[in-house]
Amino acid sequence: MPSEIGDAAGPWNSVGTMAPTQDALYRGLDLDLSWSERDLPERERTKHVHRLHPYLGKFVPQLVEALLERHLPRATSVLDPFAGSGTTLVQSLESGRDATGVDVAAFNCLLMSVKTAEYNLFTLETELRDSLRRLEAFDGARPPRPNAYMDAWYAPKAAAELAFYRSLIEDYEHGDVLRVVLARAARSARRTTHFDLDFPREPQLGEYWCHKHRKTCRPVESAEHFLRRYALDTLERIRAFSRLRVRGPEAVVVHGDARGLELDGPFDGVVTSPPYPGLIDYHEQHRYAYELLGLDDQRALELGAAERGASAKAIADYVEGIAAVFANARESLCRGARVVIVINDRRELYPEILDRAGLKIETCYRRHVNRRTGRRAGQFFEDVIVAR
Repeated sequence: MPSEIGDAAGPWNSVGTMAPTQDALYRGLDLDLSWSERDLPERERTKHVHRLHPYLGKFVPQLVEALLERHLPRATSVLDPFAGSGTTLVQSLESGRDATGVDVAAFNCLLMSVKTAEYNLFTLETELRDSLRRLEAFDGARPPRPNAYMDAWYAPKAAAELAFYRSLIEDYEHGDVLRVVLARAARSARRTTHFDLDFPREPQLGEYWCHKHRKTCRPVESAEHFLRRYALDTLERIRAFSRLRVRGPEAVVVHGDARGLELDGPFDGVVTSPPYPGLIDYHEQHRYAYELLGLDDQRALELGAAERGASAKAIADYVEGIAAVFANARESLCRGARVVIVINDRRELYPEILDRAGLKIETCYRRHVNRRTGRRAGQFFEDVIVAR
């Protein structure tokens, strides 16, 4: 995420033209929250249900764990108005707290719901294995449902297998779990280079030199092996989380625009990571899921969407929108509740945002981020802002 690299002198302080020394770089950082790859390897950052589906820009669960313990130790009910892939909700359940997550993206809400639901594991395993048995017996005939996106981005065999698996979903109690398995397989089965799964620009139709595998590769022709692998992986991850989560606390997932929703509350605090302005289009990131599953696309309501860029008007709209979310959330908070925000505020927008929302900054500090999730290289800095 190189466009979000900022200085390490401290939030909202100006810096000179010279690069900071190593001592200066780390003096302003919270080293307890600045994990290296060795300290916090990828397998730990994507433990249990956190890896049910790749998601760009989500913060690591260990950070949420630390922030809950540090700033909301007695909280029993937590709100995340920019819930994304549900990291705050999952870690709240793991630590014995109720949680509510709000997001405008339908796929995000589907993913959160699957991560946080409680399951009859015997029934879930029976259904997933039955779906794979039926997939194995599939005759290869694609169900008649034309889709220009599928025709462009998938080989005929892969498109047929994905469409067939989609046709099975309504037969099962845990259909939403199959939907997430299908979306994850669809992401991997696209006609794209292996090293460009996050941001494919156009379908890859022929052989290519693969920078990831350092050999000549061909686009994927089939989706069956992905469906099988991810169905079994999903089952194991849900099992692993079921052993860790505290019995009793529940998660509520709300699909909608957090600027105007009535939130039940009262909540003891907020832990959230708002979108960055002009960086990621969270709907386009999961386009394959919207196409395959017919999800409600509300990208016009997305705050900070990449397609809007970072013009003065786009930034002004972002400030207004984010402030409206926090102002609305404040109405559902207990008196004196803390609002913990993880953001790289390199444009120094959040003092104004929080002032507009009627919140006062209590403290702020900076952490060094080696990587957020996955194996993408790069480093940047994040501000942790605590307000009331």
